[in-house]
Amino acid sequence: MIKKLHKEDCAMISDAFKEQGWIKTKEQYKRYFKDQEEGKRIVLLAFADAEFAGYCTILWNSYYPSFKQRSIPEITDLNVLIKFRNNGIGTKLMDAAETLIAEKSDIVGIGVGLTKDYGNAQRLYIKRGYIPDGRGISYNETFINCGDSITVDDDLILCFTKELKK
Repeated sequence: MIKKLHKEDCAMISDAFKEQGWIKTKEQYKRYFKDQEEGKRIVLLAFADAEFAGYCTILWNSYYPSFKQRSIPEITDLNVLIKFRNNGIGTKLMDAAETLIAEKSDIVGIGVGLTKDYGNAQRLYIKRGYIPDGRGISYNETFINCGDSITVDDDLILCFTKELKK
């Protein structure tokens, strides 16, 4: 089951990630809920047998410069709990997000980290028809040039786009 975030879900999501050793604060989801209430973002939650399994968000006005300039909505922060991976949860979340985005846009954007921790996501996006946007890698919404020195962490990404069929 996929549903939108409700305010009372914030603690449950934070607790679920805490159980697997990830720090994702309740405050983060409260900010997401506020953004959703203001129409800036939609947060989609996935449940498997009534148990929270993961989420993703749609950011209508991306922070990534290339998407922002072209008004491309961005799927962000796709997370599936480890115990639910490889069961199609990420695919269901992506399907739901793309369906909502297609109501407003012919194109969707997504960014993915470059370390091996993001290997499954990298493969999923390519299998779904996403292609690199041709701008190279970026760090904290800043494009990286040859010779730049950067920290390799979760903020080093490659962005992709996909044309949506209506």
